[in-house]
Amino acid sequence: MKNRIKVSAPGRICLFGEHQDYLGLPVITAAIDLRLELTAALRYDNFLNISLPDIRSFEKLDISRGKEFKYKRPRDYFRSGYNVLFRKGLRIDLGYDLQIRSSIPINSGTSSSSALINVWIRFLNEISANRITLDDKMTAHLSYLAEVEEFGEPGGKMDQYATALGKILFIDFHNGTKITEFDIDPGYFVLGDSGEPKDTLHILRSVKDQVLSAVNKIKERDPQFSLYGNDANSAEKHRDILTAREYEVLTAAFMNREFTYQALDQLKNDIPDKKLFGRMLTEHHSVLDEKLGISTPKINRMISAAIAAGAYGGKINGSGGGGCMFVYAPEDPEKAAEAIVNEGGKAYIVKVTEGLKVKRY
Repeated sequence: MKNRIKVSAPGRICLFGEHQDYLGLPVITAAIDLRLELTAALRYDNFLNISLPDIRSFEKLDISRGKEFKYKRPRDYFRSGYNVLFRKGLRIDLGYDLQIRSSIPINSGTSSSSALINVWIRFLNEISANRITLDDKMTAHLSYLAEVEEFGEPGGKMDQYATALGKILFIDFHNGTKITEFDIDPGYFVLGDSGEPKDTLHILRSVKDQVLSAVNKIKERDPQFSLYGNDANSAEKHRDILTAREYEVLTAAFMNREFTYQALDQLKNDIPDKKLFGRMLTEHHSVLDEKLGISTPKINRMISAAIAAGAYGGKINGSGGGGCMFVYAPEDPEKAAEAIVNEGGKAYIVKVTEGLKVKRY
């Protein structure tokens, strides 16, 4: 019997479609080779002892109770992941000692929490007495339930699918979740962590609520209006009934949607023009910065410095208000990384990678 398990998942960058998934609009993601890894050894009792040395934290779950856990804090992901699987009928009989380490920047927009929950869900299924067939897509779905729906949060499904499936994905959330995978190597990106703390939930709710408020106002006048079937010109026709902020974020949603489809055409042809792809990232960032207002002066400086050092383009990554940015630097990524460091950031040279990995030994 193999008594040890190792499960890992990558972080991710959002290439195109930032702040779109929770609106049902498409995104393009790339998994990056910074990973979160769970290692576990069998205990022969009824406790899951979880050590998280990176954040100097420890969790102890008593699984002998045979029922769902009550939550002790917001975003209590170890208990929510267990509860979601418990409701699916999974039961766990034996304890494990676990250690979780990660090279993914924490609370910085690179999906460290979604990587954690994907790894946790897959691990729990592996040790269950009545394991179910759990592929990467189903893992992502269960992780979404545990991370977002369980706590009534405003986020979408992008992060869970991006970190479970890996590689470059075009994910369309209109009428379900449809995924196109691109097995291509675009070369190097450079991720830059600004070190600025961010309030993810506040930013998500602020942008999402304003967009949906605009859509609902327009629907009262034009019931056929939708984010998927209309465009910025349609929004202009209804500008008189929107606040200035509602109009700004609504037009940004349409612009970001179009950037995503333009980038999809590039991916279908293996990114034939890498410099154009980089410029598109920068144009996308301009909308996120100027219309959504989610960037910061420091992140803008980091992007500009890296581009001046030879990167082809870049953007803020994640919900914004701090956290990470990245640039596309298939040539001389070291120079872009140095420029980011000179602006006070922490730089990581990264490439596209695979998703969830499980090993028993």
